[in-house]
Amino acid sequence: MLLVSLVVITVAYLLGSIPTGFLLVRLFRHQDIRSVGSGNIGATNVLRSGGKGLAAATFFLDMLKGSAAVALGALLAAHLAPTAPVRNMEALAALFAVLGHMFPVWLGFHGGKGVATGFGVFLVAAPTSALAAIAVFALVLLLTRYVSLASILGAASFPFFAWVLVRGDRPPFFIAVQFAVALLIVAKHHQNIRRLLAGTESRFGASSLRKKTTT
Repeated sequence: MLLVSLVVITVAYLLGSIPTGFLLVRLFRHQDIRSVGSGNIGATNVLRSGGKGLAAATFFLDMLKGSAAVALGALLAAHLAPTAPVRNMEALAALFAVLGHMFPVWLGFHGGKGVATGFGVFLVAAPTSALAAIAVFALVLLLTRYVSLASILGAASFPFFAWVLVRGDRPPFFIAVQFAVALLIVAKHHQNIRRLLAGTESRFGASSLRKKTTT
């Protein structure tokens, strides 16, 4: 069981640590996304670099690598440890895929905030709850135009949706990982939280609006 867990952890971490935003911006814009805006490698900062298509691709690929990590973790467990609780193995893969995105070995352990990857891992592990959380994200973004606030509230809402909506076996580790991932995503937004409290956080689309008014 320990060996299987280590295999799942390694595979999930390496998949999660693929720095898609960094690679896409480097490939198509010949820039280091870490030198733009917040320096983050996630979709929101890719959008700040002026690449709408690249931002969409970054979000999709970050989500996809999270989903792939959980699906592959469950598949490995089914073949190598068929008696292991599937949801525990999915949770283990989910946790380390998100950690891989946040702390990628390829970029000196400085990565993204885990929103898209977190959505991806739970889209496989708890799909209904993940869709409910992304609905919270979309609603908050629509009402406030703060991507950071939408991300924080969407992530924070997920464990509660999972508690209500997930049916069947719910091992304690599976539940614990849901809260752990949500807390990690919220913690990664600590600078945004400070700016939100100070009233200095940028709203989505604000920079483009300023550009239009000055030209």
